Amino acid sequence: MWFRRTSLPDDARRALDVPRGEKILATAALADGSWAVATTAELAVVQERPGRVAMRRPWWDVDRAAFDPERSIVTVEWVDAEPDLRLPLTDPERTPFPQVLRERVQWSVVIAEVVGLPGGREVKVAVRRTTSGELFSQAVAGAGVDLEDPTVAHVVDAAEDRLRSAAGL
Repeated sequence: MWFRRTSLPDDARRALDVPRGEKILATAALADGSWAVATTAELAVVQERPGRVAMRRPWWDVDRAAFDPERSIVTVEWVDAEPDLRLPLTDPERTPFPQVLRERVQWSVVIAEVVGLPGGREVKVAVRRTTSGELFSQAVAGAGVDLEDPTVAHVVDAAEDRLRSAAGL
């Protein structure tokens, strides 16, 4: 698919202040006038005026993301308790942003496993990669799951040990 790219405005680019060695991979204009930006290291939302970063988080903080092409909305779910981020794209055909978002999240996941718990509850355990290449393990609790519960912690620890071993940690 070929895209007619739209450039990130200068005020937004200056506000983002991308560190040396990091690159902007894709941008998307949003319905409220701000911009979604995918860099090699993070996902950010930048307001063009007054030129400030409204949100920026590393890829390993993204649990999952989905693009609804009929409504032109990207929804990002986080690994922590933060509310989902909804990004209404103004013109999804002018940007590879949804695809780049998917690729960066997948790049950050080295190996993952969904662990079933009693009562149909789940925990996602993963080994993730930082931008610098460091690997670390992560457990994302599903609805109603208390990671501090000793029974849950035992199951999660076992899954984490398996995945860390499989990833060479």
